[in-house]
Amino acid sequence: MSTNDPSGYGYPSGQNPYDRSGGQGQQPPYGQSPRQSPYGQQAPYGQAPYGQQAPYGQQPQGGYGTPPPFDQPAYGQPPFGQPQGGWPHWLPPTGSYGGAPIPGSRQLAPIGERLLARLIDVAVLLIPNVVLFLAVKNSFLLSVATALLAFGYEAVMLITQSGQTLGKKALRLRAVDLGHGGKAAESGYLARAAVYSLPGAVYCIGSLFALLNVLWPLWDKPLQQALHDKAAKTIVVKES
Repeated sequence: MSTNDPSGYGYPSGQNPYDRSGGQGQQPPYGQSPRQSPYGQQAPYGQAPYGQQAPYGQQPQGGYGTPPPFDQPAYGQPPFGQPQGGWPHWLPPTGSYGGAPIPGSRQLAPIGERLLARLIDVAVLLIPNVVLFLAVKNSFLLSVATALLAFGYEAVMLITQSGQTLGKKALRLRAVDLGHGGKAAESGYLARAAVYSLPGAVYCIGSLFALLNVLWPLWDKPLQQALHDKAAKTIVVKES
């Protein structure tokens, strides 16, 4: 009896039907299939395999879509704490409340209320200015004295009252830091008071500067800052 496989049974002579090595008589390496797809290969260290996600809590190392470090902004976004498109991140856009402001919220202070608060502060200093006018006969010394009086009042009130004067208190306004929306540094409030009041010591030019400073928020967009706000990096908000 012949030991060869009979012909006609669908298998060529000498071929084992259970040999999946392609007739070469070799076995694939351990753990791999004979015909392994390139997608089944192991990904480089630190990267997820093709079509799979990285383990929970881990991020792929490099490659498209990898988030930037915490201390660096994402592409097209400003660094943390800086205004986005000229608008502070901590201040809601104008008109976002859709009606009456929410209690405890803040919004950009209306220019009319800022002017009214400034008039209240001028009225507070009216009597001390009259006393100086009667006591000081020299016009130059009078200008210096009134400028120093305005500077002292503005600086002391802003620092001790967290950005408020008596006029701002009456209208619930506050001068805050532009970067984070909180109380500005003392140096910032001193700069704000100095730019607002000390130019008044210069005859005639000081008056023109004061007028320009008061009118500057009318065309300054979008934060409506006066020149003393720009010097101190502050804005004025209204608290509901």
